[in-house]
Amino acid sequence: MPQTYDVILKGGTVVNQDGRVARDIGVTGGKIMALGDLSQASAGETVDCTGLHILPGVIDSQVHFREPGLDHKEDLESGSRSAALGGVTCVFEMPNTIPQTTTPEALADKIRRGRHRMHCDFAFWVGGTHENAADVPELERLPGAAGIKVFMGSSTGDLLVEDDKGVAEILKRTRRRAAFHSEDETMLRERMGLRVENDPASHPVWRSPEVALTCTTRLVRIARETGARVHILHISTSDEMLFLKDHKDVATVEVLPNHLTLVAPDCYERLGTYAQMNPPIRDDSHRQRIWWGVEQGIVDVLGSDHAPHTHEEKHHAYPASHSGMPGVQTLVPIMLDHVNAGRLTLERFVDLTSHGPQRIFGLEGKGRIAVGYDADFTIVDLKRRETITKEWSASKCGWTPYDGVSVTGWPVGTFVRGRKVMWEGELTTPSQGEPARFLEALPRSA
Repeated sequence: MPQTYDVILKGGTVVNQDGRVARDIGVTGGKIMALGDLSQASAGETVDCTGLHILPGVIDSQVHFREPGLDHKEDLESGSRSAALGGVTCVFEMPNTIPQTTTPEALADKIRRGRHRMHCDFAFWVGGTHENAADVPELERLPGAAGIKVFMGSSTGDLLVEDDKGVAEILKRTRRRAAFHSEDETMLRERMGLRVENDPASHPVWRSPEVALTCTTRLVRIARETGARVHILHISTSDEMLFLKDHKDVATVEVLPNHLTLVAPDCYERLGTYAQMNPPIRDDSHRQRIWWGVEQGIVDVLGSDHAPHTHEEKHHAYPASHSGMPGVQTLVPIMLDHVNAGRLTLERFVDLTSHGPQRIFGLEGKGRIAVGYDADFTIVDLKRRETITKEWSASKCGWTPYDGVSVTGWPVGTFVRGRKVMWEGELTTPSQGEPARFLEALPRSA
């Protein structure tokens, strides 16, 4: 008797840990149930994927969706709508909201806000502070927690642990991998005079490579002393990449499309304060070394650091202008364009956005196209040429640094746990996002 599924994705090329293979995918109950030739099977819905590539659902492990407290520039619904339209199936959202996500109650509130309101699945980073260091073992194991996030350098908001002792107090209690914004706060304060009024091109002078490298070397030393695992976010310097290649036993590495794509001084001349972010966009020597880190396998994860601000906030005269850019919706098309340009393979892109997050954060049931896993898929047309526009962007902020950029490679479908959330640029299913599950935080049976 022919097998019956809820959904069959038919005729696509599946890109996974074993390369690119033409396969059908059978889905039932939100899970992948079969891979291979399903021409004799039937389904409630059959999706024709002829000519398309089916990737494991893209996981963006660094986004700022601003809710609660800063909802005027983004919220969980609008940010996740951007994610789904861009082919992203799961996000990890950051703790620098108002109130900060530093307590069980604040985390539970975010989960309540996100469940069945967000268009993709989600987890929330819990901010590590001097005040909650003793609670880290409990906090990092809470349902829906991506882990502990620490700001060693100030960015948006006032979450900050800048001293070695404070960082060590957190790390000696962690059992999961903790994430870090790594810029040396003491140096940032000492160098504030290097900021030039009305000149955002001075941003990378103030937040120099030395500021980043000094903090990263401190962090790796503390991680070794405490026996902890750390994840260093948005590496932006040649110096850090060369250093981290020798410390992969304790440190995993994230890079952003922004640091792989934009370059100083051109970005500041074209975009002004709209190119301002922390850590900053730097010159081409740093960009080339970051690409080298991708090519050499030093980089583990690609995140967007989606950090929207309103036009008004970006229009303040530098340095009063806000740092950050939207990016969750453009992550896939920008990187597919790099794939088509030969800068990385499609398989390496999948490793950075699906296998990598699953591996280093211990996601349960996501990150691979395999029987028993969640039916999360990012379906792309590698040959499709489109132009990114601010009108396409679903973020509340209403702009993108890639407005007017033409790319080859485009997300045409987003599936989350077997539901077709987006198809051909339209949301097709009511929001039913759920918290992601983590192997190191699964409930234990009595």
